[in-house]
Amino acid sequence: MTDGIDMPLHRRSLGVTAFAASLLATLGRSPASAHDVGPTPEEIKAIEGFAGSLAMQAAIYGVPLVAMYLLRDTVCFGAAPQAAPNTIWRISNIATPEIARQAGYVTPNVNVVYGFGFMDLGQEPVILRAPDSGGRYYMIELCDMWTNAFAYPAGKAAGYGGGTFALVGPGWQGTLPAGVTRIDCPTRWVEVQPRVYVKDQADLPAAETVLKAITTTGLAAYTGGTVPAPVAYDYIRPRINPNVASSLMQFEDPLQFWDILSAAMNENLPPAAEIQAVLPQFRYLGLHLGKQWRRTDVPPPVLAQMKVAAATIGATTVGAAPLISRLVNGWLIPPADIGFAGADYLSRAVLAVGGLTANTPQEAIYYNAAMDADGHTLDGAKRYTLTFREPMRYLTPVAPGFWSVTAYGKVSRLTEPNPINRYSLGSSDSLVRNPDGSFTLYVQHNDPGLEKRANWLPVPAGPFYLILRNYAPVPDVVKALGDPAPFAGPPPLVPA
Repeated sequence: MTDGIDMPLHRRSLGVTAFAASLLATLGRSPASAHDVGPTPEEIKAIEGFAGSLAMQAAIYGVPLVAMYLLRDTVCFGAAPQAAPNTIWRISNIATPEIARQAGYVTPNVNVVYGFGFMDLGQEPVILRAPDSGGRYYMIELCDMWTNAFAYPAGKAAGYGGGTFALVGPGWQGTLPAGVTRIDCPTRWVEVQPRVYVKDQADLPAAETVLKAITTTGLAAYTGGTVPAPVAYDYIRPRINPNVASSLMQFEDPLQFWDILSAAMNENLPPAAEIQAVLPQFRYLGLHLGKQWRRTDVPPPVLAQMKVAAATIGATTVGAAPLISRLVNGWLIPPADIGFAGADYLSRAVLAVGGLTANTPQEAIYYNAAMDADGHTLDGAKRYTLTFREPMRYLTPVAPGFWSVTAYGKVSRLTEPNPINRYSLGSSDSLVRNPDGSFTLYVQHNDPGLEKRANWLPVPAGPFYLILRNYAPVPDVVKALGDPAPFAGPPPLVPA
């Protein structure tokens, strides 16, 4: 007999086990006494189950921030940086798969010329100048580091006449010059992403003129003041699969996901409400504001679950897309909160991995073709027809907006080469129409022949998906996204 409770033999040893000590350290506590012992096998199993669930929730919460960090690395700090902080990388022709792969930007729109610029607002505001485009469609999306599209200095709502804006970081105190419109930004780093419509290669120089006129300048340089000393950046260099979009989270070492999440979160704080209500639960994973996460501080069973979550977060979010969307005719109809999901962290995560920096529906609507009319996934081994008939409000833009449908490889999430270098069809193309105004697209890998070639959308030989985009959609379609009634979206892809 023993005094008090008869403890199993495996719990009678004195001293704090390595697991218990690590667990207590993760929780920010010290051993109560020298008699503290480790958990039982049953308790370890329960901890693993809890840790696995919590790690996946934390990964879903944090994957948008990590995706933006990876995009910033590509643009500003990677092996071949394209634009220093506070400047814009202008990509003149992302229509080619080679350039899209270099950019690492998932599901790129091939009907625009892009700009990517990451602004560091830690020292001073950045002045953004937008041109008068002369009626050409363009937008400037401002994204915080959590992928929220929080402002549009140019686009359907703001118009295309241009202006001068000050991007102001959290906590900045100072006076802005006259004639500058203030935009308060939620995070220290923000992304400036212009998109300028281009009809075809002949139209490219005119589109590039608009893109080049979108400029950024530090406040001191803009006003003629003393320019702050350059910031010495020392960021974690991600090691990821170079053959797929970076947002798919294919790290060589999955635990680097957590290294980056911790560093980025401490630099770009979440909203105050989330700091109070969401972050405290992540202390069980060793994630704390104001402290860099270290894998050596995390109990091994917990760390193992975090590794699994990080290794699978890309595939999990891609697979979860149907949960946040409605499936109509094989197309995923986007949620009404796309682009600024608030506390809908799954919706935000799915879009960060599968469509990074997606716009709000007021500015653009994206439809994703997930399967054909028979409910089967799309594959280039088959041939499909896609026939559009009136009414087609789902793809009707407000002038000078446009629509297009683009094909992507399901594995790479990028455009893939084809013999005629065509990756999309849309309102800028001379499509052959039927007498009643309808038209059919031939969605297939092989050339359908001369008579159908004008309406041929080449697709990869294997699994693929389509994105139909409507830039500057008509207001009634934007409103309809929030209506519980079935949404009248695109027609089904019919297998031949």
